[in-house]
Amino acid sequence: MFYVQRNTEGQLTRVEAEAYAESTETLPADHPDLQDWFTSEVMATRLKQLQQIKQLKQLKQSDLEMIRVLDDLIQVLISKGVILVTDLPAPARAKLMDRTQAREALGGLSHLVDDDEDGLI
Repeated sequence: MFYVQRNTEGQLTRVEAEAYAESTETLPADHPDLQDWFTSEVMATRLKQLQQIKQLKQLKQSDLEMIRVLDDLIQVLISKGVILVTDLPAPARAKLMDRTQAREALGGLSHLVDDDEDGLI
């Protein structure tokens, strides 16, 4: 049995397994209204999860793009003498050097991303 509350149109607005003060009736688990309620709740939860997954993918893509921007910014600051490579912590220097070598192997900064975004990265 489930404890339920309905709105003025007779639609379920709350369903609980335990009794609560605002419940207006009880329904068996196989009642069609309950089946509809749980189906719509499951679908709403799944839709919300899918939306969150999409947002996480967008955020991950944005992070990758920002890494490129920061990498370029660091290279510009170093080339202009605003900062020195030695100003960076050792782990950051190592990562920066690895990325610099990888980018050079791919053709340098100018060929990293095509204007039409169909490039390698």
